[in-house]
Amino acid sequence: QVQLVESGGGLVQAGGSLRLSCAASGRTFSDYDMGWFRQAPGKEREIVAAISWGGDNTYYADSMKGRFTISRDNARNTVYLEMNSLKPEDTAVYACAAARYVRYSRGSVYTKAADFGSWGQGTQVTVSS
Repeated sequence: QVQLVESGGGLVQAGGSLRLSCAASGRTFSDYDMGWFRQAPGKEREIVAAISWGGDNTYYADSMKGRFTISRDNARNTVYLEMNSLKPEDTAVYACAAARYVRYSRGSVYTKAADFGSWGQGTQVTVSS
């Protein structure tokens, strides 16, 4: 099991930026894909972005492409989410997650919530208009 702790959320005006961090402990961080998910009040959880264990493959939900960037520092056991051009509809609780299993294939990344077995508590991001 891996423990995940997010930080960096807060209140920002529309058009602003935030950088979320997720620190991992308890497992070999560099072996596992990582993801960021979000859930807004009254809505289902959705994937924001994911990154492969080596950082060479990434995935972004369509509405985040060009605005958000996921990255990881395996030496620091940390995954990041840089969010730019934030919109009020980006308001949600953002949580990072670690994949259940090591993915041995290259050229892809886990993207489904069911593929992730460890979750952080989440950090609130609020974008005001």
